[in-house]
Amino acid sequence: MKPLSVKLRIAVWLTLLMGLLAVLLLAFLLSISKVVAAQSSMSQLSQTVRSNLSQTGMANGRLALGDSFSFYQDGVSTLIYSREKALLAGQIPVSFSIEEEFQNGITRVVNAGGGQYLVLDLWLPMGWDNGVWLRGLMEVPENRQLTASLLRVALIVMPAFMALAALGSYWIARRAFRPLDSIMSAAASINEAQDLSRRIGLPPGRDEFSQLAATFDQLFQRLEKSFESEQQFAADASHELRTPVSIIKGACEYAEKYDETPEERLETISMIHRQANRMSQLISQLLSMTRLDQGTETAKLEPVKLNDLIRSLCQEQAYDPDRLILELQEEVTAAADPALLSRLIQNLVENGFKYGRPDGCVWISVRQSGGEILLEVRDNGMGIPSEQQDKIWQRFYRADPARSGEGGTGLGLAIVQQIAHLHGGYMTLESVPRVGSAFTLHLPAAESSAQATA
Repeated sequence: MKPLSVKLRIAVWLTLLMGLLAVLLLAFLLSISKVVAAQSSMSQLSQTVRSNLSQTGMANGRLALGDSFSFYQDGVSTLIYSREKALLAGQIPVSFSIEEEFQNGITRVVNAGGGQYLVLDLWLPMGWDNGVWLRGLMEVPENRQLTASLLRVALIVMPAFMALAALGSYWIARRAFRPLDSIMSAAASINEAQDLSRRIGLPPGRDEFSQLAATFDQLFQRLEKSFESEQQFAADASHELRTPVSIIKGACEYAEKYDETPEERLETISMIHRQANRMSQLISQLLSMTRLDQGTETAKLEPVKLNDLIRSLCQEQAYDPDRLILELQEEVTAAADPALLSRLIQNLVENGFKYGRPDGCVWISVRQSGGEILLEVRDNGMGIPSEQQDKIWQRFYRADPARSGEGGTGLGLAIVQQIAHLHGGYMTLESVPRVGSAFTLHLPAAESSAQATA
């Protein structure tokens, strides 16, 4: 048996709830009708007896009744008793066959024979030591006709009410779950087409379905970004590792085929070692790029004194102080991640040494200008042509492939640009052929000041 859908189950439960409420309402109406009928009968009894009381008196020592006095009116029987409780006037109903004590002014229900009566006694004094009792009797209405009418109406109306409740509940459930249908349809379409760029695209709202759709869109965005990073990593690795693997494979085949001298064998091992180091460096940088792309490696900003950071980095890397010149005058504090910023500076310095003149120099300077902190790394190398300056930030792009040799991977500047973006900044380049290049990191000074004083 096929299980019921959530919408149909909700409609069934709502219909049952509406039916239960209708039954409770009917029971409430029946009970209320009994109470109303009893209150109405008691009011009628009191009004009739008190009206007759005003028409009762004594004339010449005898009981005198007014013209408006009625012994039976609207189901109320009025009886007149003496002080000694002897019946003076009126007729006792046949079914009222019990002796009931007189209680002045109290309306009560008395079981008499096969039925119930409402009884009200009123004492009418006449003189100092005489008077009469007026007793009103009224049979308690059973409301059978009213109950039967209500049940008859319920039997007619209830099926129509349940049918309308079922249709209304299902319509409400379908309308309420319409955004969920859109989410399911979009998710199924994305799954079938394997298109992670699609989004559910529900209009923004504060209900649960809108929040769920927004969460799914964020999830698809992260999945798309992660998938693209993996594809990029696989493509980059397969493309860039092909050359060193081919060189290592060729060197091994040559060593196996020919009887090398110790010098040749040492050269082959050295070549394999260099290519292995290059592969290791490439894989490390590819993994770093992937972590930055996926957001698994983020910037943990803290107040950093840039002069101290640069001096510490130079001591750790043991750069030649005659070739690396520090122009650090004013102390500047920026909101930065020390590890990521150190990697950025190291990439720029090594890039300046690698692609500069054989005995050229690299300068590092830090200054604050207006609302920006500027960290500049410049060299006196051969420079970069203007038509290539926008391309150097791309992965694996080398401005001078002939000079790149085996040392570069083409990822250094791409990583630099990513780190700059993680800090809320950006990179610029000024380069003049045969004069040199200046790479400048622009960081927002306002955020750094706020971080420093926090």
